[in-house]
Amino acid sequence: MFFDYQKAQRMKERYPGGTRIRLDSMDDPYAPIAPGTEGTVNFVDDIGTLHCTFDNGRTLGVVPGEDSFSVLSRPESSEPEESPSEQFGMKME
Repeated sequence: MFFDYQKAQRMKERYPGGTRIRLDSMDDPYAPIAPGTEGTVNFVDDIGTLHCTFDNGRTLGVVPGEDSFSVLSRPESSEPEESPSEQFGMKME
């Protein structure tokens, strides 16, 4: 999926390094990660892919709009974020 520069910048602001996520689903036939697996965002690249280290030791890019995930917490807050679904086809809980 192609993201323009402004969308990628918003992704970087929305999911800074240290953001905790829970994967809801991933459509990757070669290296899927099980639903419910939690991980930490390391960084967001220039096309908006979230590069994460999961608690099971795996590292993989999560593609907003292709993969579904929920934000558990952000680095500046220990409280789980709750917001309605937003752009990029992501489920946010």
